[in-house]
Amino acid sequence: MTQNSYAGMWVTEDGYIRHELLSNGRYVEARGARERAYEGRYEVTGSHIEYWDDTGFTADGDFADKNTLHHGGMVLRRK
Repeated sequence: MTQNSYAGMWVTEDGYIRHELLSNGRYVEARGARERAYEGRYEVTGSHIEYWDDTGFTADGDFADKNTLHHGGMVLRRK
């Protein structure tokens, strides 16, 4: 799958963490009531995703399938 194949909203089961992967390679992460907690860019290589926050923080994750993202000990599902 390509980077744009993963574009869209990814959400934890409780809805607290929400990653919006934009088709232009940018992302916005919401946490609870904080809608723009983190923003930055991302790149997908195969099923692996790397994040670079605009403040310099980095993170990564892996897509288990086209609807499941494992990131930082969390499981996010495509919405």
